[in-house]
Amino acid sequence: MKKGQKMSESKRKVFTGAQKAKVALTAIKGLKTINEIAQEFSVHPTQVNQWKKELMDNAGSLFEGKRGPKPTNEQSNPDRLYAKIGQLNMELDWLKKKSGISL
Repeated sequence: MKKGQKMSESKRKVFTGAQKAKVALTAIKGLKTINEIAQEFSVHPTQVNQWKKELMDNAGSLFEGKRGPKPTNEQSNPDRLYAKIGQLNMELDWLKKKSGISL
């Protein structure tokens, strides 16, 4: 223990998103009491309830994305890009010819 640190002060345990989800899912299942879950995962019962509520409130947003393949960006189509390069090269050659510039 560091000098000046009280006995009740301890470093907070940091939970990952996956750990929080596991605690929340366990609470949603309802097979154990909130106090049992809190003891099992070493968290405060209030925290278990908070993570459970957060999961229930935000679970719907996981399924709001559109189905199917993602739309392709027409601007990044390789065939289109090669065609554009060819067109620009032809225009450049034409401009060089018209202006009398030879490189």
